[in-house]
Amino acid sequence: MPSLGWRWLLGLSSLPLIVLLAFYPLVPESPRYSISKGETDKALNVLETMARVNRKQLPVGRLVPYHNGGNRELEQVSDLQVAEAVHLLPNLAAVTDKTLRKQTGAQNISSSILILLSPSLLCSTMLLWFVFFSNAFTYYGLVLLTSQLSGGGSCGVHTTTNLLSTNADTNLYRDVFVTSFAELPGLVVAAAIVDRVGRKHSMAGLFGLCGLFLLPLLYRQPETFTTFLLFGARACIMGSFTILYIYAPEVYPTRSRSTGLGIANSFARIGGLLCPLVAVDLVQNCHQFLAVTLFTIVPVLATFATMCFPKETKGCALSDTFDDR
Repeated sequence: MPSLGWRWLLGLSSLPLIVLLAFYPLVPESPRYSISKGETDKALNVLETMARVNRKQLPVGRLVPYHNGGNRELEQVSDLQVAEAVHLLPNLAAVTDKTLRKQTGAQNISSSILILLSPSLLCSTMLLWFVFFSNAFTYYGLVLLTSQLSGGGSCGVHTTTNLLSTNADTNLYRDVFVTSFAELPGLVVAAAIVDRVGRKHSMAGLFGLCGLFLLPLLYRQPETFTTFLLFGARACIMGSFTILYIYAPEVYPTRSRSTGLGIANSFARIGGLLCPLVAVDLVQNCHQFLAVTLFTIVPVLATFATMCFPKETKGCALSDTFDDR
């Protein structure tokens, strides 16, 4: 950064993402998704690969889509059942494929969005949108606050001016490194509690702790203590973000899972876009109290929103269908 500038830093940091593109064709499709689209052969191929890699044997029989009470599910038919059911399979498969082919891409997207806003999922969808917004707003705000408050946070002096000092450079890079390292324990904590405490309580606890870590920063603190508080807050918000990405796909049925997660993630991007107005502009204009107040209120509100989620998905199987009542 001091020798080559931020453009080289950004370019070199993006190289791993470019390399990642080469591996996407190797990622198998979800068998649940394939079967929901009527592509039974593709689903079976993936399951066979999984069994081979894990040195296991698939149950004997045929994998077929079937309707049970209006819901499309997976059924592993035994040898004894095949003889009785085989005359039903061609017609069922034909109906399923024919129905799916009639739907265009736009119709599929529209129907997926309608599922997200159905009475049974509307509350979860609205809360997820807010929690995603809050998480990104707080996470990226903490990243920016670190640079603004480094070295005690010079009120009214822009960061570009502070960087003219070699000592300020050193303090800034050190503080950013320390607070970024906080994401590792945040991930470890998230992994340790998500299946023990549950998704909702884990997220709520981490959101609440994040707000508590930020409270002392309402007023200017010594540099070391400021770094410690930002470290704790960053660890908590990283942990909650991780659990949120586990919880959100579990809320939606297979057909709308990727659409639901994608739209919710777009609200996170909105939060990321708005946070610089608070973390940078307010602090530089001597409104640290107001800036930190907003970054404290948002995760606290997210705590209550998380506890209002209608469903705890810990230990629950992924849903292939939804209740539209």
